[in-house]
Amino acid sequence: MKLSTKLAIKKHKSKILGAGVLVLAIWLLVWSATPPSETASQETANANVGMLVADEPSFDFGTISMAAGKVTHIFKVKNTSADPVIVKKMYTSCMCTTASMMKDGQTYGPFGMPGHGVVPSIDQTLNSGQEVEIAVTFDPSAHGPAGVGKISRVVYLDNNAGKPFELKFSAFVTP
Repeated sequence: MKLSTKLAIKKHKSKILGAGVLVLAIWLLVWSATPPSETASQETANANVGMLVADEPSFDFGTISMAAGKVTHIFKVKNTSADPVIVKKMYTSCMCTTASMMKDGQTYGPFGMPGHGVVPSIDQTLNSGQEVEIAVTFDPSAHGPAGVGKISRVVYLDNNAGKPFELKFSAFVTP
């Protein structure tokens, strides 16, 4: 290969490398100057809206029998922040479970699993320090004979304080 060709190739490689470094530098500059994403801003805003807590966020029914019928547990949920929290929707992880909210002498629900009926809005405001009861009912026979063994289910409370608040329960189902 001629010397002039080798010099031209070397010069061309240097230009490509220089352009790559320049593109990388511009990308880093733009990335570092970009404001936080809308999601991060929303999470920060939600962190200041309110907080739900439960005295007992998970419950184990222990061993239960299909033949004995439905079982119910009451979770107490409280807004521990200075700001109101709006529970927009409440729904369950499985068709075998329903949940109702008791607030100020009123009962809202029962609510079930999305896709197995409409899950209407609940739109209930929990003021600072306010506590509600969530009655969760599990039907161990809903899945028939195949539904024996260890189960875990979740009740979700969609709210304006961030990600859905979860109440969990488990059981060991026997015939």
